[in-house]
Amino acid sequence: MNTMLNLHAKVHNWTDTIGFRLNTSQTNKKNRVTTNHYFFETFNFFERNKDGDTKNSKFLCFDAYGEKINVRSLLDLQTAFFENISQL
Repeated sequence: MNTMLNLHAKVHNWTDTIGFRLNTSQTNKKNRVTTNHYFFETFNFFERNKDGDTKNSKFLCFDAYGEKINVRSLLDLQTAFFENISQL
């Protein structure tokens, strides 16, 4: 297995394991940006990419206090997720 996976691949491998679902997917035809909204229980995150270029996907989620987190690593997303789930 390739250990040099990009962020998109790491995030999707993890979310598939946890059981996240795609809620909506919208594409702005003018600027060709696709926004995907994923959720699991009470946790949501967003993925944006341009022209379907998943290598340069950007991820956004919110911490347990509603603060915006720009996800730069899988650990950022996992930390926010487990903090959110622990509040249930």
